[in-house]
Amino acid sequence: MSSPQSHIPPLEVRERAICMCFDGGPCTSYAPGHALHLIQARLASATPSDWVDGIVAEADAATGVVVVTSFVDDTAHTVWNGAGAAARVQVGSPVALHARYDVLAAGSARFNIAPLRAA
Repeated sequence: MSSPQSHIPPLEVRERAICMCFDGGPCTSYAPGHALHLIQARLASATPSDWVDGIVAEADAATGVVVVTSFVDDTAHTVWNGAGAAARVQVGSPVALHARYDVLAAGSARFNIAPLRAA
């Protein structure tokens, strides 16, 4: 005969978890705009035809917002990254944008980006 097991109720989550990058630490999340996941990087590398070359039109390190103007059609892509992409790039520098897998390439560095819609 087995004894009845006591049921321990799960703890209620009252607040949403915040990534450490909001406090200046390294990203602890793989959500859009945070740390780049290995699979995301590999998928972007495996689809080279989806990269779009562009130039940095704006970069605000305080907010993490980067605006990239495409060489192909002069489209402005506004993206956000909390892992330091805006601090890494400079206005006028060439970058590549992978819109399918949301990756920004600046030299050899790759960043997970969150596309922002124009207001």
